[in-house]
Amino acid sequence: MEIVANYPLKNHNTFGISAFAKEFVRVHTVAELAETLKENQDKKLFILGGGSNMLLTQDIDALVIHVDLKGKEIVKNENGYAEVKAMAGENWHEFVQYCISNNLGGLENLSLIPGNVGTTPIQNIGAYGTEIKDTFVCCEAMNIATQEIKTFTKEECQFAYRESIFKGTLKNQYIIISVTFRLTTENHKINTSYGDIAAELTKNNIVVPTIKDVSAAVTAIRQSKLPDPKDLGNSGSFFKNPIITSEEFEKAYLLHPTMPHYTVSDTEVKVPAGWLIEQSGFKGKRFGDAGVHAKQALVLVNYGNATGQEILDLSKNIQETVYKNFGIRIEAEVNII
Repeated sequence: MEIVANYPLKNHNTFGISAFAKEFVRVHTVAELAETLKENQDKKLFILGGGSNMLLTQDIDALVIHVDLKGKEIVKNENGYAEVKAMAGENWHEFVQYCISNNLGGLENLSLIPGNVGTTPIQNIGAYGTEIKDTFVCCEAMNIATQEIKTFTKEECQFAYRESIFKGTLKNQYIIISVTFRLTTENHKINTSYGDIAAELTKNNIVVPTIKDVSAAVTAIRQSKLPDPKDLGNSGSFFKNPIITSEEFEKAYLLHPTMPHYTVSDTEVKVPAGWLIEQSGFKGKRFGDAGVHAKQALVLVNYGNATGQEILDLSKNIQETVYKNFGIRIEAEVNII
């Protein structure tokens, strides 16, 4: 393991922001991770995965530890279910495709989400009617201070909408090293009710879809709406869809009767942030090299040389304008560094 000083992070964040790490080291094994943590306890640390859910607004004055743990395996297979374990550094979409190629169902609706396996529980990533918590069994995580490894069950992770204990009370205390999922091996529960999946399947004359068909449909939809970070810097959805009280919704709905919405509970309603942003006039707008994607208002993009601060300023402008127009606050989904 070599610690490199003044290391460029432009290729380690999907926004393609030019920033530097004071120090940088890449770890390939659990033992290397433990050794690095133990030998650098006196230093400020920053843990880096796939760099897909963060916005760098400054250089990182710390030792950046890039978690590059690889490996995946089917650890149990019985009674129509299989438990599959993947190490934190595995690319998420490649892992989803691995599961589909092995006829393992449950993750197909999460195809083409950028990032690595290790960060998926932190955010409880979700798309097209599916979230990580739906198939999650447990994750192994290393205590940064002691290097002890603890296994967290689904209940212990305290999953909520784009939330987990790793973003809350245990933030910056653990590094996830592996995640285990419980997936179907037969009688797959095909979920085509959310978004444009059904329309995409119909377009391809698919009446009885397989998990592979659903994955292909989700991939096609995402590719049609979301820019590839390799071509245009972005982190996917920048904002969470706001969940507001029924009273707040009724007040906004009276003034904006075309507002789309989804009932979450007897007291809560979810409103699409993309609609709020588009109605506020930001879709497709460009401010220097920072902008809002022309096909999906939830996505902020770097057209080449935008700084993290410029993208952050744009996001704040959007938040303030949406609140002024609708009385609804939208929160960033990405981590602002």
